[in-house]
Amino acid sequence: MLELIGSIFVLLGAGVHFSAGLGLIRMPDAFTRLQAVTKATTLGSTLIVLGIAFYHPGWTWKLLIIVYFIFMTNPISSHALARAALALGVPMFGGGDAKSLDNDAQAISGGDR
Repeated sequence: MLELIGSIFVLLGAGVHFSAGLGLIRMPDAFTRLQAVTKATTLGSTLIVLGIAFYHPGWTWKLLIIVYFIFMTNPISSHALARAALALGVPMFGGGDAKSLDNDAQAISGGDR
């Protein structure tokens, strides 16, 4: 029974990774591609690691540490890549740019930064 549950988790994780690949192909610019891939790989990797935990129950604590590091490193690396792309002037879909993002942030905060 545990092998069946583990197989379902691994299969779901593979499906989420497949959707990350589709997001990488289908999204219009680097920023939306980065968002789609980061979210999907975080969830997909977590599901696969949890599926492995069902196959090997003795590894559960080690695998939970791996999941923790996935949750910590994927969003941080995605944020760093997005900031680098923004600093390099990578064009956004719809004609947005860094200056318009800064103006939007000032309008939301209600003041000068």
